[in-house]
Amino acid sequence: MGQIEGVFNGSFDLVENIKISPLSRAYTFSDSIYEVVPFYNSKAIAFDMHIERLLRSSNELSIALDIEQASNQITQLISNCPSENGYVYYQVTRGQDTIRAHMYKPLMDVETFGYVLPFSFETKTLKVMICEDIRWGRCDIKSTSLLGNVMQMNSAQKHDCDEVIMHKENILTEAGASNLFFVKNGTVCTPALSKNILPGITRALLINEIKKINIPLIEGIFDLKDLSNASSAWLSSSTKGLAPISEIINLDNTLDIQDPIYLKCKDAFDYKFFS
Repeated sequence: MGQIEGVFNGSFDLVENIKISPLSRAYTFSDSIYEVVPFYNSKAIAFDMHIERLLRSSNELSIALDIEQASNQITQLISNCPSENGYVYYQVTRGQDTIRAHMYKPLMDVETFGYVLPFSFETKTLKVMICEDIRWGRCDIKSTSLLGNVMQMNSAQKHDCDEVIMHKENILTEAGASNLFFVKNGTVCTPALSKNILPGITRALLINEIKKINIPLIEGIFDLKDLSNASSAWLSSSTKGLAPISEIINLDNTLDIQDPIYLKCKDAFDYKFFS
């Protein structure tokens, strides 16, 4: 992949030169949050929305983030990228312990770390697997506490799948690293936001574009039966864009990746953000 430009606590360097203590609470407790900020033609997509979500996550965990410094560092990483298209990964950690302890000390020195990568925003068709949602109870916070996602995503990989669609007692939540949309009876459906669902930026942008083109849309509570009756389905994220699902290996249904409603949604989204 070559040399990767990064930043740690405001100092820019190659990622390979950055050293982080093993007593960082990101390492011992996943006591950290993150954002992925995409950019196209050297311009960040929905920058303010990403920054607002980063600030919300830090507030939810009482991490004293200097949001102006974080914004400036993300902007600088985008400027440092040799490619016009890519994304920034930016992580904020509560700080470093003197010895591992569940109860953290007040007024810790917050650690920030980020890097930038070139990325081509190409649409990939996905093969996915249904699985139980075993994640922690505050998935609305963009935390690095992602072991539940990791376990289910790697289980799916063993079945030659690209992603998972998760549910809690048959109620759909989201994918392993994306939000879920599907079309049922001519209406676009997506699970309503809750503590089990990350408020995805791409999700919000897409919903806004769908409303502009007057396609019926419902944010609600949906179960596996609703998904089994879908004519098409796709996942949304900052790096996936709108990725159509061709097959759900353990659900009895047939999905059309050329469904006209999906294509209209994708065309509207791509025209707004990738043209």
